[in-house]
Amino acid sequence: MLNGFLALLLCQLLGEWVVLATSIPVPGPVVGMVILLVWLIFKKRMPDSVRGVSEGLLRYLALLYVPAGVGLMLHLHTISLYWLPILISLFVSTFITMVVTVLILKVMNKKLNKNGAR
Repeated sequence: MLNGFLALLLCQLLGEWVVLATSIPVPGPVVGMVILLVWLIFKKRMPDSVRGVSEGLLRYLALLYVPAGVGLMLHLHTISLYWLPILISLFVSTFITMVVTVLILKVMNKKLNKNGAR
């Protein structure tokens, strides 16, 4: 379990370093998740230690919404000034996510049908 936690933290640290070195406008933990994804793709399997730690963290994911909710209440006045751009960006990003998901599912479905899987 400690090895899995160390792997997750190392990926996050590498992501922070990449962001600092390149000044890209993406949070370090997001870059760390991409690094973890690439590592898992090359490894071609999920190590049990990483799986255990990930499942343990996912159990408590709902607790991470509490600080976000407090932030919303703290900055309610600022949000009320920009409610229309926020609403538009939420709808546009949700729509784009849905379209990309459908396109990926279509491509994957074609590949599965081509390989003879059902």
